[in-house]
Amino acid sequence: MQIVDHIAALSLLDWVAAGAIVLCWLGIGWLIEHPGAKRPSVTILMAERRRDWMKVFVTRDPRIFDSQILGGLRQGTAFFASTCLLAIGGVLALVGNTAPLQGVAAEVVEMPVPVLVWQLKLGLVALFLANAFLKFVWANRVFGYCAVLMAAVPNDPNDPVAYPRAAQAAELNIRAAVNFNRGLRAMYFALGALAWLLGAVALIIATVAVVWIVWSREFASLPRQILLKDTS
Repeated sequence: MQIVDHIAALSLLDWVAAGAIVLCWLGIGWLIEHPGAKRPSVTILMAERRRDWMKVFVTRDPRIFDSQILGGLRQGTAFFASTCLLAIGGVLALVGNTAPLQGVAAEVVEMPVPVLVWQLKLGLVALFLANAFLKFVWANRVFGYCAVLMAAVPNDPNDPVAYPRAAQAAELNIRAAVNFNRGLRAMYFALGALAWLLGAVALIIATVAVVWIVWSREFASLPRQILLKDTS
C-alpha cells in the first residue's frame, strides 16, 4: 500500500512525459532506419558507402588499411560500452543512496519526494544506458564477424566467391554500424531522461531537444550534404 502511495506522487504529466520519451526514442530510431527514398538518412547513405568499401576491398593489396579501419570501429564500440558500464554504475549508486538528490530537491520543492519516485526516475535512465551497452557489445561482436569474413575474401577478383563474400562482409558491417548507432541514440535519450529529476516539464523539454539533435544530425547535417554530393 505504501508503494502505491509513493507511486501516486507521480502526476499524470510525469507518466505522459516518461511514455513520450520512450515512444520518441523508438520512433526516431525507426524513422532513421526506414526513411523515405527522397530523403535518406546519414545511416542509409553510409550503408551504401560500406558496400562500396567492400567492393574495393576485393582488389586492394595489401589490406592493412582495411584492417586499421575495422580495428578503429571496434575500438569505438568497446570505448562506448565501457563508458555505459561506468554510467550504469553511477546510476545504480544513486538508486541505492538517493540522499544527494533529496538534498537538492529540498531547495527546489517544498514537499519531500519519496525515495521510490527517485528510483523510478533513475530507473528510466538505467534502462536507456543498459540498452546502449547491449547494442555496443553486439556491434563489437558483429564487427568481429565482419573481420573474419573479410579475411576469407580472396584477393583475386576472378575468384567466384570473392565478391559474394565481400557483399556478406558489407552487410555484417552495416548491421554492426546500425547497432552502434542505436547505442548512441540510447545514450542521447539517457541524458535526456536525467531531466526527469527536475520534473515532468523538464523531461518534455529535454525529449524535444534530444529528438531535434538526433533528427538534425541524420537529416539536416553537413556530413549528410557531403554524402549527397558524393552520390549525385
